[in-house]
Amino acid sequence: MGKLFGSSGVRGLANVDLTPMLACKVGLAVAAYANAKKVVVARDTRVSGFMLQDALVSALLASGSDVLLAGAVPTPTLAYATRELGADAGFMLTASHNPPQYNGIKVFRPDSLSYVDQDQNAVEQTVSSGAFRLAPWQNLGKAIHVDAADLYLQMAFKAVKLQKRWHVVVDPGCGAAYNVGPSMLKAMGCKVTALNAQPDGHFPARKSEPNAESLKDLSAVVKALDAEVGVAFDGDADRVAFIDEKGAFVNFDRSLAGYGAYALKRSGGGTVVTNVEASMCVETMAGAQGGKVIRTRVGDIYISEAIKQSDAVFGGEPCGAWVHPQLHFCPDGPLSAALMLKALEEENKTLSQFIEEVPEYITKRENLSCKNELKYKAVEALGTLLKSAFPDYTDFSTVDGVRLALKQGWLLVRASGTEPLIRLTVEGETEAVANDITRKATELIKKQVEAGLK
Repeated sequence: MGKLFGSSGVRGLANVDLTPMLACKVGLAVAAYANAKKVVVARDTRVSGFMLQDALVSALLASGSDVLLAGAVPTPTLAYATRELGADAGFMLTASHNPPQYNGIKVFRPDSLSYVDQDQNAVEQTVSSGAFRLAPWQNLGKAIHVDAADLYLQMAFKAVKLQKRWHVVVDPGCGAAYNVGPSMLKAMGCKVTALNAQPDGHFPARKSEPNAESLKDLSAVVKALDAEVGVAFDGDADRVAFIDEKGAFVNFDRSLAGYGAYALKRSGGGTVVTNVEASMCVETMAGAQGGKVIRTRVGDIYISEAIKQSDAVFGGEPCGAWVHPQLHFCPDGPLSAALMLKALEEENKTLSQFIEEVPEYITKRENLSCKNELKYKAVEALGTLLKSAFPDYTDFSTVDGVRLALKQGWLLVRASGTEPLIRLTVEGETEAVANDITRKATELIKKQVEAGLK
């Protein structure tokens, strides 16, 4: 059996890779692993959500687990409800920012942290062995509906109290935050203009992934209405993207670094967590507040795990997935939007003013062809070569690929998880520095790939 779990749960094309049969097996395996008496199940708005939910719930009931059905709600709502309702596990049916033909199963622990590698491996072994538990007929589970959204909103209202009546344009992209996103900000006193706030699993209005290209309509509306902030979410609302008051898309790295510095300032220092691909502006901003940065593998489960282990004050990835551990351990788009407004209030800044304090460095990316059977060995071998080529490096990491921090920049070499490629990411304080690092690293990668072919 191939590996089921990726960095964000079990994911694939609906009814091709991810079938009702597989959903049944995953449900039975988690029920056995967690000895689950009570679980929470939710979904995003994808067309295949009902199909997979029915299969998953059938398996859970067959195992003897009681199922609390949360309906179509954001992933962070499901994660928070799992903890607050005292469930043994939580299941979110979503493919997050992926196109509508995909779906997935993300599993959460009782503490709102998603399943980490140890949990995933145990579940996969049970799926492979078929060592499921089936309850006798008189001990089958029961399914009831639960208002997880209200539970989540009550938490948000306690956590964030806004003083100003912000004019916010909210774009849930027809995804899981179609109700929770606009409702939350409206209840907090904001003047809310909602775009694409109807549930539609085909995502007809824009791509589910919120980026500068897919949010052009949101940018135009913010500018036309003279609104103060635009916020957008992906399909399951574990990511947030911002548009400033001028209608400009806010760079993910800079918003992450800016909010991270604010979180450190509020807590009087501490630790923030991000991944190996994030800009070094995260360190620049954290250092100014006396904070330190821990870098993990790419994947929000690794961010959340490191936050919990290091007792960090904040963490996130440069895709809009932000984790606020004081409240729960799941990346949370709607909550991040509200907390950003609170930060702007406390700093007495517009969004553009808040972001302009964060330095913007030069980023370069290269994809170099390398056969799948060679790419991981090539990356492993590059560590020693890169250290020799850049002897003035300040930090070396192999937590995810090979990463060298330099005095005026950094480089990261990773094998693609899906294609016959080696990916190079470089950042420099200036264009010249970035170009020089890219040139030297590219030459070394090409030489190593050629050596592997001989």
